[in-house]
Amino acid sequence: MAGSFLGPFIQGAFLFTAAGRLDLPRAWLFLAVSFIWMFGNVVLVALTNPELLNHRGEWKKKKDAKAWDRKLLPVFALFGLYIIPVAMGLDVGRYHWSNLGLWATVLGTLLFTLGWTVITWAMLVNTHFETTVRIQTDRNHKVVTTGPYAFVRHPGYLGAALWALGSPLIVGSAYGLIPAAITVSILLIRTHLEDETLRAELPGYTDYAQRVRYRLLPGIW
Repeated sequence: MAGSFLGPFIQGAFLFTAAGRLDLPRAWLFLAVSFIWMFGNVVLVALTNPELLNHRGEWKKKKDAKAWDRKLLPVFALFGLYIIPVAMGLDVGRYHWSNLGLWATVLGTLLFTLGWTVITWAMLVNTHFETTVRIQTDRNHKVVTTGPYAFVRHPGYLGAALWALGSPLIVGSAYGLIPAAITVSILLIRTHLEDETLRAELPGYTDYAQRVRYRLLPGIW
């Protein structure tokens, strides 16, 4: 839980250090929106699904997590939580490579908000929304079909992709979209691998996949 609260401050430290200045209103907006949503997410999940927070916080202890996910997860965190803020800071604060207009801030805030809404919704209905990919036999792992899972099979990754793309837009950074795109690519790989794992190892998932055809985007994939 502490990590969720510290996340925006750590991102802010990377962003402003890279920028070399503090007078960046849209960067402060990004951090404010990040803190509000991360705080709200933790509070809502703590009130409705507190067991999940404990399991997510103990992800390093999950010895049965898939080996490929133990490799992908740090790369995702590196790009999503650190390289994106550094790129944004270098772009809009230090070198002024780009300066997207107000439209980008509005669009980015909408994408970020939608992304965290989807993530939070998924966490509220799915008690198996752990940090790493594994078949949770110790927790009576079952297929979840309600909430956002009625529309796509991996709504958490959809939400993460939206906040990754929305973050640099809030700040007005075009170059921040480069690591954001890499982050989304990592999410696509993780989605594919997790989906194959669940099809092979989780009873009932294949039938669910036949009913809910799309992994991330209805009508596309």
